[in-house]
Amino acid sequence: MQITRTFDLLDRYINNFPEITALAAKENGKWIEYSAKQYNELAHLFAYGLLEMGLKKGDKIITISNNRPEWNFADMGMAMLGIVHVPIFTSLNSSEYKYILEHSDARMVILSDSKLYESIKPVYDKVKNIDYLFSFNAIDGVANWMDVINKGKACKKDIIEKTEKIKSEIKPNDLASIMYTSGTTGTPKGVMLSHRNLVENFLAAANIFKLTPEDKFLSILPLCHVGGRLGNYQTQYSGASIYYCESMATIATDLREIKASGFDAVPRILEKIYDNVIAKGRSLKGMKKTIFFWAVKLGLKYQPFGQNSWFYYKKLKIADKLIFTKWREALGGNARLVGCGGASLQPRLERIFWASGLKILNMYGLTETSPIITINGQEKNLCQLGTVGALIDGVEIKIAEDGEILCKGHNVMLGYYKDKELTESVLDNEGWFYTGDVGKIVDEKFLTINDRKKEIFKLSNGKYIAPQVIENKIKESIFIDQVMVVGEHQKFASALIVPNFEYLKNWCKTNGLYSNQDNNQLICIPEVLDVYNKEISIINKSMSDYERIQRIRLVSEVWSPLSGELSASLKMKRKNIESKYQEVLESIYKRKEF
Repeated sequence: MQITRTFDLLDRYINNFPEITALAAKENGKWIEYSAKQYNELAHLFAYGLLEMGLKKGDKIITISNNRPEWNFADMGMAMLGIVHVPIFTSLNSSEYKYILEHSDARMVILSDSKLYESIKPVYDKVKNIDYLFSFNAIDGVANWMDVINKGKACKKDIIEKTEKIKSEIKPNDLASIMYTSGTTGTPKGVMLSHRNLVENFLAAANIFKLTPEDKFLSILPLCHVGGRLGNYQTQYSGASIYYCESMATIATDLREIKASGFDAVPRILEKIYDNVIAKGRSLKGMKKTIFFWAVKLGLKYQPFGQNSWFYYKKLKIADKLIFTKWREALGGNARLVGCGGASLQPRLERIFWASGLKILNMYGLTETSPIITINGQEKNLCQLGTVGALIDGVEIKIAEDGEILCKGHNVMLGYYKDKELTESVLDNEGWFYTGDVGKIVDEKFLTINDRKKEIFKLSNGKYIAPQVIENKIKESIFIDQVMVVGEHQKFASALIVPNFEYLKNWCKTNGLYSNQDNNQLICIPEVLDVYNKEISIINKSMSDYERIQRIRLVSEVWSPLSGELSASLKMKRKNIESKYQEVLESIYKRKEF
């Protein structure tokens, strides 16, 4: 059957694989599974209940929830009534929540748990336009989402008939969702996405991933993140089973328990997995350590589809047997695919994961493009490591004179909600969307990204610095967790560095330098400063003179969404970081000596 609206997925389930496990999540340490048939039934009951309550096409419902099957029941129930789903992150601050609750014109809010209820209820009380507040978990004194389901169960035949009529009248270009960007600067923007935007994108992704009903996929990215939502839909289309990750801390455990075929990730997650693996390798002794890093060095030279020499693959087979099989076993033994996007991925990570048997399908796009514009496939003509892949069908790009990437096609948003001026600033009369990213096309087919246009800065000597490229090189050091390159209008580039404190403490212990110091004390140890300066000196050798980092400052706080340095989707909020470390940055450029 043809899929043109998101809720058409339910008919595909019932027609093709009604009894498979469609969705699953952990409750009290046990996986609770829902068949496709149950999914379909609960989504319809939710729709009937909403209609019984008087909600109608065009109304808005906000969900603020962790990943869970109930999110889908609500999502599909809304979609088949033409109700606009507004999913938002669970890590926003009170002012951001208040803005979205007011700006979205939502009539209902659904929260996941008591912790969120306690933080959002004071904001909710100040917003006048919202009629209903529900929760997924049972919370004393709070209406539960099952109340809506029960209304659906008790509804009369006319509600069911009316629902079917509404469903039949919903068009592919109708508004399906407003997704508020987490925002690295300024106020969140409400990106309006149609059914067509979402459907065409997940069909393209499903064609690349090629999952089957025998596969299990671990969903890690939040469903309020456009990449997480894409993965969610494309996996459902394929008939594969979706298991929702319990938390970031349980990724490896969850992968092992379900023996997942794949998962989704942002580069930050892959960096953490890689750093943990390398840290374990560094703890080995003697020949085991030598073999481990021989395999790593080999993996970093990997080229797919037979592009290395026959002798290379002979060595890789040995490395796989001795080392890389253990990597795969740590991730459950079956993982072969990772969908990755949302930020710049270090090319070395892409290569070594492919070498280990885990294909990173790196992609590029924005919330405004639903999200995929380009993606690396699993075939030679559709993949080039080090790029963000080739165009999906039905989408065009061109590179403006200043290097900005422009995009046109079925994936481009309807516009920003209640902001015509902002919409017109990024969408021209011919339908070209101005992404704000700078890139170039390689081999007339594959796209590479240099940086965000607004984040590229100029030194006082007129040379331009693309900080993301340099930051990715710096993060290759096991000693470094996070970094921000600075130096706009200055004579040279410098960097704020967040150490990998777990690794740094172990290194200090090994070298007799650690006696329970806190982070502030650790970064002041002379030997520690020497190590970081040496690491930067090594990295500088691979860069042009003007790109080299001349001065660094170590900072003691780990950056996160809660402390404000990262967005909810784990992108750096550079303005926030610059503001927080203003005195530190001033001291960098006041010093005359290195």
